[in-house]
Amino acid sequence: MIYDVPPIDHSMIHMPSQQLVVASRNTPKLPISSSIDVSKFSQKLTRRASYRSSSQCAKFVRIALQSAGANIVQHPIAASDWGRTLQQISYQQITPDFNNPKLGDIYIIHRTKKHRYGHIAGFTGSQWVSDFKQTSYDVYNDQNVTYSYYRLAPQSSQA
Repeated sequence: MIYDVPPIDHSMIHMPSQQLVVASRNTPKLPISSSIDVSKFSQKLTRRASYRSSSQCAKFVRIALQSAGANIVQHPIAASDWGRTLQQISYQQITPDFNNPKLGDIYIIHRTKKHRYGHIAGFTGSQWVSDFKQTSYDVYNDQNVTYSYYRLAPQSSQA
């Protein structure tokens, strides 16, 4: 449930809570626009996910978004830092709607004292999926968990 690099034992690592971004040398600047097929996003996320976490939620969500048409050239490592990137690819932040999620919705759990990288997951139409198939959106036992919730903006037709 952590981030977009291979899993390692994080109990021995102390990292400051700052945003780390992966970018190529010739990375274009904002804004990045793309057309995302939420059905492809859902299919890719479901096919790749396991039944338990591999601590790679951000990587799995990123790969699913890219396979669905998202143009993601620069992205954060920590799941907690993905909000701006989602907005760059046409997602809008909305009030959390866990009782009525829509296909393609994505939520972020912000970092906590116990979970310094946060968590990110997408809704497949039937369940929340990250690097694993979740039984609920509520995957942390922390009391002070905060969420950001994103939904793909309606695509306007250009006539």
